[in-house]
Amino acid sequence: MRTHLQYPGVPEHRSADRFLWWLALKAWRLLLWSGTSTGAFMIVGVLISAALGAALDSGLVRGDLDALLGWFGVLTALVLCSVALIPVAHRAECFNWYASAYRTIQVVTNHSVRMGPTLTRRLPSGEVVAVGTEDIDRVGDFYETAGQILSSLVAVAVVSVFMLTSHATFGLIVLVAVPLIMAGLMPLLGLFARRQEHQRDRQAELTTLATDLVAGLRVLRGVGGERTVDHRYRAASQRVRSAAMRVGWVDAALHAVREFLPGLLLVGIVWYGARLALTGEITIGQLVAFYGYTGTLSTAVRHLMHDLSLLASARVAAGRVVRVLGLEHDHPDPEDPAPEPTGPCDLHDPGSGVTVGAHRTTGVVCADPADATAIAERLGRYRDEEDADAVLVGRTTGETVRLRDLPRELVRRRVLVATNDAHLFSGTLREELSPDGEISEERLAEVVRTAHADDVVRQSAAGLDAPLTERGREYSGGQQQRLRLARALALDPEILLLVEPASAVDAHSEAAIAARLPVERAGRTTGLVTTSPLLLDRTDRVQFVEGGRLVAEGTHRELLATSPRYAATVLRAVPTEGKS
Repeated sequence: MRTHLQYPGVPEHRSADRFLWWLALKAWRLLLWSGTSTGAFMIVGVLISAALGAALDSGLVRGDLDALLGWFGVLTALVLCSVALIPVAHRAECFNWYASAYRTIQVVTNHSVRMGPTLTRRLPSGEVVAVGTEDIDRVGDFYETAGQILSSLVAVAVVSVFMLTSHATFGLIVLVAVPLIMAGLMPLLGLFARRQEHQRDRQAELTTLATDLVAGLRVLRGVGGERTVDHRYRAASQRVRSAAMRVGWVDAALHAVREFLPGLLLVGIVWYGARLALTGEITIGQLVAFYGYTGTLSTAVRHLMHDLSLLASARVAAGRVVRVLGLEHDHPDPEDPAPEPTGPCDLHDPGSGVTVGAHRTTGVVCADPADATAIAERLGRYRDEEDADAVLVGRTTGETVRLRDLPRELVRRRVLVATNDAHLFSGTLREELSPDGEISEERLAEVVRTAHADDVVRQSAAGLDAPLTERGREYSGGQQQRLRLARALALDPEILLLVEPASAVDAHSEAAIAARLPVERAGRTTGLVTTSPLLLDRTDRVQFVEGGRLVAEGTHRELLATSPRYAATVLRAVPTEGKS
């Protein structure tokens, strides 16, 4: 079981039905086991009815005490078997829920990680959150009882055979009535699916609004927008409530039909059987057996109707899942990837002329902050521009490979762009700095010291095991920035691009980072996209960009002396007291 969940496979996302079928194929053994155990339970119920009828006819009607005791033993064995099958069937159903729900969330999570920022540009955040919460429950609920489809069909077939062999009319009634009952449910199922789809859309809108509200609460208070957003949230909440009420009415009607139609069948069969018993066409034992058969039949039909309702919900949920899985990345992998360049490589941006040299620290200063963002995105392949794609240039071989011609996963492994909008995730400080848990205590201490984040670790008696809330909200902006820097250093990539890594810290911390960073990254390729004089003074080379193009290059002090525009750019920022 654990092995299957570790390797979910490539999901089928061309349609909701194909995705559900893919899940079924992935867990067919579990579904078969669930259907077999549940089917065995229902067949035992049919056998109990048959044995009870035989016992009445042989033991009570004919007065055969030995036969009565024999049938009592058979009934006892069947009841014990039925009791033993209950936990087996329930355990199989639970396994089906977990297998389908967690396989769904695995493939959605894996695809979300691969999509990166593309995901939130294509879908509202509330839509993604709803897929990971409500939709996996819908899918899991269907597969939890999916085995009952097989068991119910088997039970209907077995009951039909028993009734046909005892009385042909009874068997024909069953064979005709069950399809009619299922057909009568279809119009309600269609309405249920449409209303649930509408309710699901409104729920996603509300979740998105709530996410934006929580993230922007401080800004809203600053501009006095709480009342406006409160009205919007109330209106959206009422739309969700109204849609849910409409779903509830249809769901209640489905419940009523699921009880009424099988119950009507039960009444009709018992009434007809009683008439046959009075005329002597069937025995008292057969009448009792037919009553038991009909009870099992009613249960099987209810299961089938219930499973169809769950299937309607699961198809709506699966439609949302495949919508996420069907999203294409803004920067897709090449169909024919180029060979990976070997040895140390320079990272060059033809769009600006900037080159981050191999095995040295390069400062990149932009007169326009928009140019800094564009260069960092091109160098990390977060932005593709025709004839301006960043390239890796082999220092010794001279081979040149565009980043867009390499698999995206390879680019992410070799080039890390660390910006100040990177998320801090909930967990512990240790998990944040070492997500895979493979970084040693000594190495963690080194990167924490380099990022001058010692005070953040010492802030709690738990040290690196201190809890971290979402986005690290318990820490100041400067402390969060130093944690992000420590995390980037801990990954130790071949090429590290740091975008304003000390913009939110005080002058003392900035100086400490500037002094320690070159030592930490000695012998490796580092780019500093910044205007910090303290950081730039520690670089091997500085490149100055103006108007989107490289206009000057040299050491920090050389450029201060020879380029007035460079000096004006790096000296215009004055540290503020609010930094930490």
